[in-house]
Amino acid sequence: MPTDSAIDPAIAASRSRLPAGKETIYRHTVVVRITHWVNVIVVSLLLMSGMQIFNAHPRLYWGQYGADADKPWLEMTALKPDSDHPTGVLRLAGAQVTTTGVLGVSKGPDGQPAQRGFPKWATLPSDQDLATGRRWHFFLAWLLVANGLAYLLFGAFNGHFRRDLTPSRDQIRPRSILASIVDHIRLKHPVGEEAKRYNILQKFAYLAVVFVILPAMVLSGLTMSPGVNAAAPWLLDLFGGRASARSIHFITANLIVLFVIVHVVEVFIAGVGNEIRSMITGRYTIRTGTHS
Repeated sequence: MPTDSAIDPAIAASRSRLPAGKETIYRHTVVVRITHWVNVIVVSLLLMSGMQIFNAHPRLYWGQYGADADKPWLEMTALKPDSDHPTGVLRLAGAQVTTTGVLGVSKGPDGQPAQRGFPKWATLPSDQDLATGRRWHFFLAWLLVANGLAYLLFGAFNGHFRRDLTPSRDQIRPRSILASIVDHIRLKHPVGEEAKRYNILQKFAYLAVVFVILPAMVLSGLTMSPGVNAAAPWLLDLFGGRASARSIHFITANLIVLFVIVHVVEVFIAGVGNEIRSMITGRYTIRTGTHS
C-alpha cells in the first residue's frame, strides 16, 4: 500500500518507541480514508438495492431488447414453482445448477419456499418492492458518483495516481509480475521499503476498478434510463442496446464483489488490526528488513 511523502511528526516521534524491526508510516490521507468508508457503505447498499431490482425480472439478455420470449444467457428461476417443494435453479449459458434456498427459490415472508431471484436477506428492502428498491438505488448511485469524483479530483491534483498507482519501470517487467504472483500464492507479503508502495498486482487491480469497472458500471446503469437515452443516445450504441447494458451492469457489479472478497481476504492475511487502523487513523506499522 502507498505512503504519503510527508510523515506525520507524531508518528515520526513514536518510531523510537517501536520494537526493533518495526516502523510506523503515514499510509492513507484523510480524503482517501473518508472516500474509502463512504464507498464501503454506498456500494454495499447499492448491491442490495440492485438485487431487489434484478428480482423483478431475474434474467439477462444481450442486444437491444429483452423479453420473456427471448433466450436469456443467465436466469434465476424455479422448477415446479406452484408445488409444495419448488426447486431453485441458476441457468448460465446453457448449464443448470440447483440453488434452492439461495437463488431461484428461498424463504418468503411467510417462511415458506417462494420463487425469488436473490433471497430476501440480501436485498434492500427485504420484501419484494421494486419501486422502493429503485429509489434507494438511484439515490445511492449519485452518492457513489459524487464520492468517486471527489476521489478522482483529489488523486489528480494531489499526485496520488501518478505517485501511488502508476506502475514503475521495474514493476512491469515480466519477472517482477511473476514474482508478485508467486508471493501472493504463497501468502508472502512485502516488508521494509517494498511495503511502502503498492505491488504490481495491487496497482493493476485498483487501476482496473477505478478507471474501467466503476465507470462501465455507472455508464451502463445510465444507459438503462430512457431519459438518459434521449439526452445521450450514443450510450445505447456504446453498449449495444439496453439489454446488453443491463448484462454489463450485472457483470461489473459482480466484478466489484469479487474485488471486495479478495481485498477482505488480503486484509485478514496481512493483519486485520493493522490494516483497519491504517484506514481509520492513517497509521500503518511495517516490518523492516527483507522478505520472510
